[in-house]
Amino acid sequence: MQIRDASEADVPRLLEIYNHYVAHTHVTFDLEPISLDARLRWFETFDVTGPHRLFVIADGGDALGYASSGRFRAKAAYDRSVETSVYLAHDFGGRGVGTALYAHLIDVLEEEPMVHRAYGGVAIPNEASVALHHRLGFKQLATFTEVGFKFGRYWDVTWFERAV
Repeated sequence: MQIRDASEADVPRLLEIYNHYVAHTHVTFDLEPISLDARLRWFETFDVTGPHRLFVIADGGDALGYASSGRFRAKAAYDRSVETSVYLAHDFGGRGVGTALYAHLIDVLEEEPMVHRAYGGVAIPNEASVALHHRLGFKQLATFTEVGFKFGRYWDVTWFERAV
């Protein structure tokens, strides 16, 4: 397995991974699949240096997952905080790949002087993601109850924070 910076050529595969979660799970609150054009615009928000990063993990060919750090909130005072996320191909969990990928992102962020805190939001229930955040040193802050509505029901989101 190799972890590397994502390239524009990865975007169709990253879109495929993400849209599976849009269509089949509550872990993202997007309700409709994302278009390739929209995902290309999303890709442009990342760089190979700085606080907003996008990494993929691959085993020779296509990406098996990705981890990212993006803008936490739009106001300038939040610029030293990032929101992190990690997504794996839906049939590739439980092998330690997500941990390795997310840990790599955190390691890079720890070396980034412009990042002070990382935040991750987890739609509940999601035992694997909760365990991943705890394993990587995030502390649980709060649960926003019934904050999202998808698949005909309300979902809670638990927020995690980590100093970097």
